[in-house]
Amino acid sequence: MKPIAFSLRFPENEILQWASRYSYASDGELENVIAPAVQARGYFTKSEFLALCHWKSPRTGPRCAENQEGFVTEVTRTALASPDERLRIEVLTLLRGVDWPTASVILHFGFKDLYPILDFRALWSLEIEDAPAHDFAFWSSYTSHCRTLAQRARVTMRVLDCALWQYSKEQQPSRRATANPVRGTRRKRRAPERQR
Repeated sequence: MKPIAFSLRFPENEILQWASRYSYASDGELENVIAPAVQARGYFTKSEFLALCHWKSPRTGPRCAENQEGFVTEVTRTALASPDERLRIEVLTLLRGVDWPTASVILHFGFKDLYPILDFRALWSLEIEDAPAHDFAFWSSYTSHCRTLAQRARVTMRVLDCALWQYSKEQQPSRRATANPVRGTRRKRRAPERQR
């Protein structure tokens, strides 16, 4: 696989500015209640897992709800206890309704300041228009880049995520702007993962 070239679309010294414009009331419970409880306990309960899945992508709710409580507990406990980076992310995809982006959210809130959220908005803010298939090589490269960027800018991973998301929300051309003028049809794009 050819190395992915991530490049921030705005100056690093504007990360705090963009993050400060991010405001979603639904983040409060995840950040202030669920994340600290999970980090202290070492796993997600099913209700916490479902709240997180709904935050990331409401349409996956019915599939996520099919997971048994014990399975959610054991899979998330394995992910949060393992020292192996690949196991941490890939074991989470055993859960019904969990793909790489949702698994990244579990790690983002399950660890303090270690993981970014894999999201089309964040990727666009890093000049990735069409992300390759999600696999461990891509995830590892993305995570490494975000860790380096957050460290260099002296911000938390949460602040960086908010800045990347908000910048894209305000600056990324709308779907209408990507219409094909010759055929009069819109380019197909993925549905947004994170519905806040």
